[in-house]
Amino acid sequence: MLDFTQLQAVFPVDGPKPYDQAGTKAIETFRKKFDGILFIDRVLRALGITDAKAYPPKNESSLRTLHHQICNSKGSPHHKLSVFFYLLLDYDDQRGARSQLAESLAEDSALPQKYQILMRGLWHMDRQEFKFALEHLAHPSLPTEFADEIIVVLVRHAVGDDYSLPLAYYHTAQPVFKTSEALELLFAALARTSVTEALYFSRTYPETARQVLFERLVASVLDYSEKVGPRGKELASLPLTGQEEKWLQEFLSVGEGKKSKNARLVAQMRQIVTGKNVSSAALAGFAYGAHGRGR
Repeated sequence: MLDFTQLQAVFPVDGPKPYDQAGTKAIETFRKKFDGILFIDRVLRALGITDAKAYPPKNESSLRTLHHQICNSKGSPHHKLSVFFYLLLDYDDQRGARSQLAESLAEDSALPQKYQILMRGLWHMDRQEFKFALEHLAHPSLPTEFADEIIVVLVRHAVGDDYSLPLAYYHTAQPVFKTSEALELLFAALARTSVTEALYFSRTYPETARQVLFERLVASVLDYSEKVGPRGKELASLPLTGQEEKWLQEFLSVGEGKKSKNARLVAQMRQIVTGKNVSSAALAGFAYGAHGRGR
């Protein structure tokens, strides 16, 4: 069995090393794009290693210090080996496709497959290789420990309005969010992708939170004027409950929604779908919101 407490048992003595000036600069560039924190930083913090400069180790002395910190951390042997596995992925990346240092460590230490899958996924996340990351992170054997952070990163780095990656991760992992930020970003991605799916998602929450999500859904339709036609039609055609209908009318006529030039159009589309007349008070609210401010 591998004795990972020995530095030379983990890291190769000879050959190229990934933490030269160019390698370190590349890692710091990725860190800046992630608002100053990589996923490996979060893993190290979970072990009690809070030094922001711990990774990447810039020289042999820094590597020795990091190795010592990991070995003496509060984590289990599997957690410690997982960090070494991640670091050796850096070495493999530097040395090319034939290098299998991380794989050899996992084999020699009997590191369970789920830890390898997780760390490979986080390694790809840190390099903004999101499609490769999800091939690992969506594995059913993995815990959802970093689910909030994964969703936040995937939504914030989505290209255009393509939220297929964060939504694919959510539908596969089915995480329970710990932070409002992750929930809000995921819901925004859902709302921009499918109005109907976002509605059903909102119904899984208690009434107070549900109303907030519902109003954000309506706002997302109103805010995207170039898409208000098809998305507005989808919104107007939703099978709303009586409570949701009330929320919709109030949001459009007297709530924040009335400020949008599209509020009246959406209300009229809803009127056509339901065959119900919009109240005179609501129409007055729409008129004021659309025209009154400009007079």
